Amino acid sequence: MSFKTDGSVFIFSSPSGAGKTTLVKLVSKKKNFITSISHTTRKPRSNEINGNDYHFVSNEEFQNLIKQKQFLEYAKVFNNYYGTSKKPVINNLLDGKNVLFDIDWQGSKQIKAQNINFNIFSFFVLPPSREVLHKRLSNRDMKDKLIASERMKEFYKDIKHWVDYDYVVINDDLKQCHKEISDVIDNGLLLKKKISYNKEIIKKHVKKLIS
Repeated sequence: MSFKTDGSVFIFSSPSGAGKTTLVKLVSKKKNFITSISHTTRKPRSNEINGNDYHFVSNEEFQNLIKQKQFLEYAKVFNNYYGTSKKPVINNLLDGKNVLFDIDWQGSKQIKAQNINFNIFSFFVLPPSREVLHKRLSNRDMKDKLIASERMKEFYKDIKHWVDYDYVVINDDLKQCHKEISDVIDNGLLLKKKISYNKEIIKKHVKKLIS
């Protein structure tokens, strides 16, 4: 397979509230990559647009898509389903377009297991601290403190999956974090350099986050 003919898959995952969605939007805009738009059964937030942020569907519609094997990956998160339609993703990759995924570790695992014959590179985004994460979640879900509390509980489960990703970054400063990710993509995709990061620093940071 050649980068000249096929696009590549870039997966972004993180505990809820770590900032991966913002980073995906920045990378997509700056590099003109395609962002895969997921289907979901959850209700849209006030600032979200159907077909732009997500395809908002009913539970019945989602189950029908599962039966029709339309998803490249899907998972149930916080009592709602999320899934990625297979056809548009494959078509974009075959057209030589790079596709970004904003999904959790369950979806990432499913995509990697499918052997879709395209280059896949995965990022895991960590928050700078639990305090910052809780503040972000509380601000975002301020109308429902229970949601923020549930997401914090899931945080301890989600964060353990950082070891399954190709590159892990701490989103302390959004501008710097975006630059780091962009440099990794450029070096790996354009210059085809081997990408690595300091796992000991990440291990210590994760330990601090969960202690």
